Amino acid sequence: MVEPVPSNAAEDEPERPEDDDGTSSETHGAHRRRKSRKQRKQRSFWKELPILIVVALVFAFLIQQFIARVYMIPSGSMEETLHGCPGCTPDRILVDKLVYDFSDPEPGEVVVFKGPEAWTENDLPTQESSNGVVRFFRSIGSVFGLAPPDEKDFVKRIIATGGQTVECCDAQNRVTVDGIPLDEPYIHWEPGAENTQIDFGPVTVPDGTVWVMGDNRNNSSDSRYQGGGGVRGVVPVDNIIGKARFIVLPPSRWGGVSDHNPQQAASQASALSAPAWGAGIPLGAGVIAAWPAVAGGRGLGGAVRGAAKRGQ
Repeated sequence: MVEPVPSNAAEDEPERPEDDDGTSSETHGAHRRRKSRKQRKQRSFWKELPILIVVALVFAFLIQQFIARVYMIPSGSMEETLHGCPGCTPDRILVDKLVYDFSDPEPGEVVVFKGPEAWTENDLPTQESSNGVVRFFRSIGSVFGLAPPDEKDFVKRIIATGGQTVECCDAQNRVTVDGIPLDEPYIHWEPGAENTQIDFGPVTVPDGTVWVMGDNRNNSSDSRYQGGGGVRGVVPVDNIIGKARFIVLPPSRWGGVSDHNPQQAASQASALSAPAWGAGIPLGAGVIAAWPAVAGGRGLGGAVRGAAKRGQ
């Protein structure tokens, strides 16, 4: 009886052709597949990157349109509170666009607003560049605070609100509202200039409007002069874009924007009847509105990092 001879597994396997360098074609095939996958991942990252950039820009644009926006200060009318003087680096300020959805403008607040018709009726037409690309990048730059804003946008401080009577000046060179002199520590006097304000008024501010003035008191074209002064110089509340909150650039100027109430003595008496929780409504709303922006920003950052890793 002949016993079966056990098979040799190594001998049963088909021989694999080898290349000149001694490696099998299968090894080369695996290497080519890994290289192909890596190339596809790299191409995928570069395809995703433009999409991520566009999403980030759209996200930032929506935030600045509806929640907060950065503005560049174009002139020195708000010195020293806000820098915009010739030869200096102009301040970029963050403007809260939600606050007046929950509260009314108050004296002392620095606001950005669209110039009413009386302020702009005699302006010369703006000379726009004939280059469409230049116009596009200028508009994008103004949205992100990298270029001057629309020339019809202004920044001033609210001095009086609807129903109040504003006038200048008392015996101590102070503006008065309803006969009470204002406390204005933010006023800036130009070096070498006379520290005397120009007389005006009295003017009773119509309801639904505010009277605004620049902190650089004798170098500001504001409610005293615009539209010829008087009631034509007031600004409708509906024209207010938002409240200046922070100076975000340059880094040496980081900080909040003063909203000192010049009518402090009068406001303290009325504050006794106002509910304390009311002041927290705009802040709470701002936090709630900002949360999607923070969460979305984290998600976008994670997507960028993930795409970068896949491309490695």
